[in-house]
Amino acid sequence: MGGTSLLPGCLSRPIAHQDTRTTGTVVERLPRGVNKIDLLLTIDNSKSMKDKQDILALAVPDLVRRLVDPQCIDPLNPADSSPPMGGSCPSGKEREFEPVVDIHIGILSTSLGDHGAADSCDVTKWHFSNNDKGHLIARSDRDDKNNDDNNPPTYQNLGFLAWDPEQKLSPAGESILDDNQGGGLVPTLTNMVKGVGDVGCGFESQLESWYRFLVDPAPYKTIEVVGRDAVRKDIDTTLLEQRKAFLRPDSLLAIIMLSDENDCSIREGGRTYLVAQSGRLYRPRKECSEKGPDDPCCKSCSVDRGECPVDETCGTDAIELLNKEEDPPNLRCWDQKRRFGADLLYPIDRYTKALTEPRIKDHEGNLVDNPIFSDLDPTDELKTVRPPELVFFAGLVGVPWQDIARQNDAGQPDLRRGMDKDGNPVGGFKSAKELSAPNAGFASTWDIILGDPKSRRSPGDPHMIESPVPREGENPITGTRIAGPDSPDDANTINGHEWNPNPDFGDLQYACTFPLLEPVTGGDCASDEDRDSPLCKDNPDGTDSDRQVSAKAYPGLRQLELIRDLGEQGIVGSVCPAQLHDAAEGRLDYGYRPAVGAIVDRLKTKLRGQCLPRALQPDEHGQVSCLVLEARSTAEGQCGCDELTARREVRHENLAAKRMVLDDPVAAANGWNCVCEVEQLDTPEELAACQNTVPPAPVEVGGEKVHGWCYVDPQLGVGREEVVAKCPSTERRQVRFTGDGSALDGATQFVICSGDTAQQ
Repeated sequence: MGGTSLLPGCLSRPIAHQDTRTTGTVVERLPRGVNKIDLLLTIDNSKSMKDKQDILALAVPDLVRRLVDPQCIDPLNPADSSPPMGGSCPSGKEREFEPVVDIHIGILSTSLGDHGAADSCDVTKWHFSNNDKGHLIARSDRDDKNNDDNNPPTYQNLGFLAWDPEQKLSPAGESILDDNQGGGLVPTLTNMVKGVGDVGCGFESQLESWYRFLVDPAPYKTIEVVGRDAVRKDIDTTLLEQRKAFLRPDSLLAIIMLSDENDCSIREGGRTYLVAQSGRLYRPRKECSEKGPDDPCCKSCSVDRGECPVDETCGTDAIELLNKEEDPPNLRCWDQKRRFGADLLYPIDRYTKALTEPRIKDHEGNLVDNPIFSDLDPTDELKTVRPPELVFFAGLVGVPWQDIARQNDAGQPDLRRGMDKDGNPVGGFKSAKELSAPNAGFASTWDIILGDPKSRRSPGDPHMIESPVPREGENPITGTRIAGPDSPDDANTINGHEWNPNPDFGDLQYACTFPLLEPVTGGDCASDEDRDSPLCKDNPDGTDSDRQVSAKAYPGLRQLELIRDLGEQGIVGSVCPAQLHDAAEGRLDYGYRPAVGAIVDRLKTKLRGQCLPRALQPDEHGQVSCLVLEARSTAEGQCGCDELTARREVRHENLAAKRMVLDDPVAAANGWNCVCEVEQLDTPEELAACQNTVPPAPVEVGGEKVHGWCYVDPQLGVGREEVVAKCPSTERRQVRFTGDGSALDGATQFVICSGDTAQQ
């Protein structure tokens, strides 16, 4: 299958007409539509997640339907879309992309146990779901304490669902979406989402859970404390078998995460397990508070001081432990370097590299093949390995929806009519490009919701600052001021108001809250936890009650940092819905519909084919001075470019470009040993036919099919708008292949132009 950009951003400006033999060549993989998706849902199963899981259970079927039965759109008006009626579109509209007919859908929880502490998340003491081990889970009853007789039907009992309406899988998968009697893909998936439950481990490994399942080269079976260090034991062969069955090498991979807390992916091995134990942690050196967490002497009193001065606060006869006010059990994953003198969580670049790089480091620090970009089953017929551009990560996390929503003419967040970067009133959440654009006096929306974690610069929105004490300030987009814990009458629509967490247990202020459809008793409003909480409704006399009327989310900063670092491959959604009372069709602000829309909008750029995010510059004849090379794996000595239609051997003056293709990060994984030039159409008649024939009509001249490629860009006067109408409004241009010029099975095509021109 073809991929997309090898060097994101390298063609950010139009490429002028130049000789391709110049130095500084720029190489970009050409997009090619895919029709196979592996969809992995990572769902937080800790306390307080039931309400969000119920909303997700309504949203995930919408996502599946959007993929298998795409919306009908007016190709020239992106704001005009509607669901298909009876499997077809009304006159004047067409599918936004071809229905996806091959989908694997799996679910993970965020519970990986206590990392060797044998205490807080021990399944023998609490609940089996405190350690789901990074395995695919398929349960339908969140209240089953023993996990007995609780497994919904999955594809070949492998733990995931398989959508297969054309019955091409062997053996065949599910072909019915909903039979209206509780059967089919959608009802089963809905039950599985709800079945994740909310009694899992409180040390949520939101990022490490999918890393364990998809990426870890040698996932451990058990982890035990030997002496004073946690040690991995044996290999989890069950997980590896699940991974091998679920993850196809040539699919689009989409990871969707739902969580209302910041990631707490604790490092495994050594003594980091202490963060999950019930006892107190060691005191940090005084430099952590006096000089800051980045001072070289900011470390734990329990480690050698090295060249740092003696610190009397560490103790003399015995190493000092923190007291319960300094180390409440619920804040173990917050502000660790300053509070404990050590970062006990995995760094974010572990996960960025996992989703973008073909080779990663194993537990011993050796570079090994990344399973995401590998062929896990060499015995089957699937040989093509996905490029990084077919991997997406979406996070529905703690961030006010107002911060990431597109804005209307008045500059206010508007999930129904907010405008995209081209001024189209499409509503929904911002794209990666829109999040990176200036906003409300800040360099980008990222500065508002995330700040700069590496330089420890706080987010511009005070609602996104992690703090156990009440905060002050106002949202820079809406002007909404934070209300204090003693000012409930001034409650705002973002997070209600601040509150006073129980210092013995520890808690943080909320990023956002939302009203529950039905109040519940207890929960976050149990008498020992309700301290002027915005989640609770007081008794008539003003005293605390145990009636919870709203749900919460904390700032999801680590997940947001990963999404930002992934650029176009990252998608942001809010776990706090704008409204839950009006689910009518067309209400784009209901529940998690905005997140579903953002996910589909990003995935469909790979489902629709050769749309280009960056412009090329045609000459007066409509040609571009660029190469298209095609790489594939063949039996030794059977390349034969000249024997193929619309292809030729790579010419001597283009050998440098060929070497760049073979240096592509996924070249080795795909076994490429054959590179051919694909010929650009050059006669006026063939160019005109390629650039102006509206799909699905065949491109012909004089009744004969045309073979090769051309560049179509109506904004530059080359070709008809209808030819690229299915492309996003910002990407209405493409390298169009006709006839036998299309990529051969298992091949990847590249457009190659002069790097010098990118600087013009």
